[in-house]
Amino acid sequence: MAEDALTRILIVDHHTVVREGLKRILSVVPDFSIVGEASTGLEAIRTSRQIAIDVIILEISLPDRNGLDVLKQIKKESPNLAIVVLSGLKEDQYAVRALKAGASGFLSKHDSAQQIVDALRLVASGLKYVSPELAQELANSLNDGFEGEAHRLLSDREFQTLTMIAMGKSVSDIARELSLSVKTISEYRARILLKMKLRHNAELTHYAIKNQLVE
Repeated sequence: MAEDALTRILIVDHHTVVREGLKRILSVVPDFSIVGEASTGLEAIRTSRQIAIDVIILEISLPDRNGLDVLKQIKKESPNLAIVVLSGLKEDQYAVRALKAGASGFLSKHDSAQQIVDALRLVASGLKYVSPELAQELANSLNDGFEGEAHRLLSDREFQTLTMIAMGKSVSDIARELSLSVKTISEYRARILLKMKLRHNAELTHYAIKNQLVE
């Protein structure tokens, strides 16, 4: 935490309107200071190396890199930095993966301004944050063993490949974006189909849309 007791915040989201909305919400909070913003994952990583930050608000769906990959990279370099993942997608689909990857909290773009402020204050103090609604959903999911949600069987990289296929990206596009070989991505795709008992990309896409895994 900064010596002047201000919580220094970096906002990362590729939608200008979301960044502006967050800045309006947070700029009126006396103990918050917006010290930077970024629209891509690489820009977020670079900025986190260049300036002093206490909390990062990190959007999960970035144009150049998956938010979970960005989260893991920043936490690897700055383990004590608090990162709150932000998503417009259904909370419980990404929250567990984000928290396991080192996130301090998970926010939905549907949360109220007060929820956002409370969450940032909590993680800035070193604690974790999930909404009461999400906590209940996670508890329910543990009780039912995630029955019927086949994507929970996937590794983070397989899950990422699933969402990118559902967004209409080809195997070669995915390989290029993830800096992996086409063969590796094809193997991920084959494992996804096997684990989820699906036949082809059309069924993957239908599943992802139905379960709100993509915007």
